[in-house]
Amino acid sequence: MAKTKTAPRAEKAESAAPAYTVVARRYRPQQFADLIGQEHVAQALTNALSSGRVAHGYLFTGARGVGKTSCARILAKAINCVKGPTPTPCDACDICLSIIAGDDVDVVEIDAASNTGVDNIRELRQNVGFRPQRARNKVYIVDEVHMLSKGAFNALLKTLEEPPPHVKFIFATTEVQKIPVTILSRCQRFDFASIGAAKVFATLKHIVVREGLKADDDALHIIARRAGGSMRDAQTLLDQLLGFSDGPLAVETVHALLGTAGDDRVAELAAAILAQDAKAAVEQTAAAADRGLQLSELLDQLIDYWRGLMLVLVAGDAARDLPGTPALHEAIRRHAAGTTLDTILAGLDVLTATKAKLRGSPHAQVLLEVAVVRLTRMDELLSVSSLAQMIANGSAALPSSTTSPPHYPTTPSVKKNGLIGSNGTYQTPSITGDGATDEFPAVWEKVLQDVGPMRGTHLRSAGLPAILGPNSLAIRFPTGYSSAYESCASESGIEVIRQVLKRTTGKEWSVRVEQVAGAVPSPAVTPPPRPEQRAKDLLQLPLFRKAADVLGAQLVRVDDGFDPRTDRQPQWSADAPGPDEV
Repeated sequence: MAKTKTAPRAEKAESAAPAYTVVARRYRPQQFADLIGQEHVAQALTNALSSGRVAHGYLFTGARGVGKTSCARILAKAINCVKGPTPTPCDACDICLSIIAGDDVDVVEIDAASNTGVDNIRELRQNVGFRPQRARNKVYIVDEVHMLSKGAFNALLKTLEEPPPHVKFIFATTEVQKIPVTILSRCQRFDFASIGAAKVFATLKHIVVREGLKADDDALHIIARRAGGSMRDAQTLLDQLLGFSDGPLAVETVHALLGTAGDDRVAELAAAILAQDAKAAVEQTAAAADRGLQLSELLDQLIDYWRGLMLVLVAGDAARDLPGTPALHEAIRRHAAGTTLDTILAGLDVLTATKAKLRGSPHAQVLLEVAVVRLTRMDELLSVSSLAQMIANGSAALPSSTTSPPHYPTTPSVKKNGLIGSNGTYQTPSITGDGATDEFPAVWEKVLQDVGPMRGTHLRSAGLPAILGPNSLAIRFPTGYSSAYESCASESGIEVIRQVLKRTTGKEWSVRVEQVAGAVPSPAVTPPPRPEQRAKDLLQLPLFRKAADVLGAQLVRVDDGFDPRTDRQPQWSADAPGPDEV
């Protein structure tokens, strides 16, 4: 019996599920009109295409996710479209569709981070000589061009300066300062701006509607501000949150995924700080840590809140770009009515200094709690003028905050490199915070001796610094001392000053170096001697010593400006004692 040959079993064909395309790619701009926040770039390129003045080299620079690569692809389509060159490519021809898909043979996208060497540029130079296969021009899009080596840049110079007529170069970078000047001079540069939170919010709302989903406006506001001006970051975060949420995207879902505190909790913490309730503020900070919130994010939210208070105190009802959701804006305006601008500015100095300390520190909770406690004590600080008056009167005790109205730290004005108070008199600055009473001029003189002879000479040309708040200085150079300013304003210069101040005082300091326009260059101002010291100096003169020994005379008062060693003497007033009373 013959064997019957059985037919092979037909395998069930399974259709592969289509690959998911992320939101940032599906909603990538395809026309110049679709570029959000880059209208100035779109207008310039549109005019160039319409007038036929398309350059051979372009450089697109800006932060991540603002549309540099998308604009480069749109420009490549506009140049090579079968209906072009045109500012509005059809997006329907084979060339446009292949550029959108990223597989066009005449539009070459190069990742400079992976092709950094001279050999890669040599290969590019060899290919430049070949004409395009089907399009009008051969377009090279080099992303992150700043990653090329120095040799690669040099190998590209001649080709970039005089390329074949059918070749166009489009460079994109996030760090334009790393690109040699020789490259910059051969390209037309376009700076892409960060995208405002309002425009990002409108785009996200449009995407949610197109996707047929639902999201709270407050949740989209948080995403828009969290993106930091990057449309791609905002779209990526929205895509992640939509996949994380089961139903409509709510504010609680956003805070849970980002590890941030809700607006109500931030407002409660700010209320406790402004009410000087250190206990409640510390407890709320600890509760945030127990809930697993990112303390660095909470610190950022406090900085944004204090910035909002500053904007309201400066601009009033006209303040714009307040942080958080619209519900939080009311709390900011309410709290701003109960504080002063100087207190908020001093608080911002504390918060930003804490942010710098938090990087890489394992003690995030401790640093944040210390900052919160310091913020609750802002009203206990003495102003510079009040402290100088106490020192001049010989008073060593600080007034109690329970028996006198609160004093807010004020920033003295600068005149001829000295500290001039509101009444026009010289104010002697002093270290504030932790009960320190050492006079600052003596401390600053010690700092000038320890920072080194060259830097000490530079700092002397700025005079005494202005004390902006607790352990916060502003060193202000006149416009005539540019070299001294540049030396001290560098990152290394500021770090040396901070370290010397820390060794001298035992405290961390925030140092800011500025250049004051219109200031009169002069040497460092020496504070005037105290009345007691002036009296002692006068008693050392022969005339006064003889009068004291022979006549038993005593020095009753020394008028301002009186100096027997000069010809100019003060005018005696009717109520002042005459020369015979000395």
